[in-house]
Formats: sequence, structure tokens, C-alpha cells
Amino acid sequence: MGTMFSIKVVIKPSNLEKVSIQALDLEIHAELEKINMLMSTWDPNSELSRFNRSTSLEPFPVSPITFEVFQWAVKLDQETNGTLDVTSAPLLELWGLGPYEQRNHMPKSEVITRTLEATGIENLELDSTAITVRKIRPDIQCEFSALAPGYTADRLATLLESHGFNNFLVDIGGEFRGSGHNASGLPWQIAIELPDASGETISRILSVSNSAIATSGDYRNYYEVNGERITHILDPRTGWPIKHQLASVTVLDTLAVRADGLSTAFMVLGLEKSLEQAEELGLAALFIMRNDDGGFTEHTTSHFDAMMYP
Repeated sequence: MGTMFSIKVVIKPSNLEKVSIQALDLEIHAELEKINMLMSTWDPNSELSRFNRSTSLEPFPVSPITFEVFQWAVKLDQETNGTLDVTSAPLLELWGLGPYEQRNHMPKSEVITRTLEATGIENLELDSTAITVRKIRPDIQCEFSALAPGYTADRLATLLESHGFNNFLVDIGGEFRGSGHNASGLPWQIAIELPDASGETISRILSVSNSAIATSGDYRNYYEVNGERITHILDPRTGWPIKHQLASVTVLDTLAVRADGLSTAFMVLGLEKSLEQAEELGLAALFIMRNDDGGFTEHTTSHFDAMMYP
């Protein structure tokens, strides 16, 4: 998936003889490889890449795992009023974002408008009985970077729980799923970066126990064309990269896939609308705005404040 992963598991000394760390490690890697082979757009032979290359309007059989992510894509697209749209792959390619080669020029407005026509979740038809996905348009292509890391974290959490582990922290590309406590007997500590150029300044540290946390921002993945900053987050409604001053969004939820998708959608929406929607959904969320003077301002939902300051 073009990213890194880290998994920490706390094992009681009394259980060490019952646990095969090597076997667990192999099982984790096998799960990661399976998901990568199914839905990574970095792999041209993955199931999702083959779906994207297909121009057939016939139902395309997919694995239950890939189908579940498609279902999440539809659900979150509806929940966020189209600000999370996995059919934006043609736009990402046009702008040279994600797994696609960077551009040394800005695409023309008419090209963006034409490419935008080949997007939209309504151009996908899911059949939960046959486990198939059908394109309504032959040029529809999908990209799961806003869902797959969080979904993978949830899958690995389920795997660890199936082996009786209750204290672990799964990190897939900065999307976390935590359970229980760390080796010190305390909740897992997750540092939220200040979205500055250094990437080394901590805004605050959050405690995570039996929950998931995901952060999206405009400060890591970007490039410049003629002095203009092109962030990796596109507004799927317009086809253009976001340009507002919301620099990062952190969302806490029970599932990492949901936190992952919503944090990206909120980056698209901007501060005011995101705060409103996060409150309506009952989410704990942290928003960091970039000020004109180069500083930053934090904004939080009431649920976030209640969690931090009970």
C-alpha cells in the first residue's frame, strides 16, 4: 500500500511459552500481503488494479475482503455527502498524486472537468449476494488509500484478538487501532504532530484504549508546481486539490476504517462544516488550522473535550 506498519503486542511473562512469536509474525505478514494483493493500486496485479483496467460493464467478481471495503466506500460517501469518493483515481492520476507520477505542470480546467465526469460512487453497482462490483461507466477507476490502511488495522486487530491478545497497538501508515494497555499498564500513547514543515513537533499526546485513531493532513504528501503547493488531498466534487487553511484532522472512533475515511473527508470539507458534521455524528475529533502568521490553532468537538477533560 506504499506505506509502513508497526504492531506492538504486550504478552504476559507467564504466557511466553504458549506463544510462538515467529508464527504470529508470519500470520501477520500473510494477512498484510493478502490485503496488498487485493486492493493496492501500487501493485498493477492487485485485484483492484485489474478491476480498474477492466472496461467491461458486466459484474466483476471480487473477494469478500475487497467487497467489504467497497461497501464502506459507499456508506462513507453517503455519510459525507460525496467528500469521500473512492472513484477519484482518474483525478489522482491527472494530478500525479498517490501511486501516480508527479506532474511538472498544472492540468487545464477543461481537462479536470472532463476527468471529473468519469468519477462518482453512483457509477458503481454492488451485489452483496454474488459478491460483485459492476461499473456503470467503463472508465470508472477506484483508489482505496483513504480506507485500506484503517481497514487493514481493523483486520489485524481481529486477528490478534482471535489469538487471545487483548493488549496491542496496530499502526498502518499512521492509522491506529489500540486495545488494552501498553507494557507499563497505561493506555497507549499516540503523539499528534503539529502540521509544520519539520514533522517533529508534537501538538498533543492522546491516550488510546479500545479505540481507533486516524489523522489526515496536507503537510506530508505534496509537491510544488511553479511555486504553488499541490496537496495529495483532492476535493472529489470539484477535481481540484484542497486550498483552505485546515492543516490536519484527527478522528477517534471504534473502527480504524471509519476514522480513516472520515478524517480524509473532513479535510475536504474544511473546518466549519467538518466541526458541524463531527458533532452531528457524535465524534471525538481534533482540527488544526494554519494561521496567516505561520502559527496554528486547535479546534475540537465536544466529544473530544469530554474524553480529554472528563
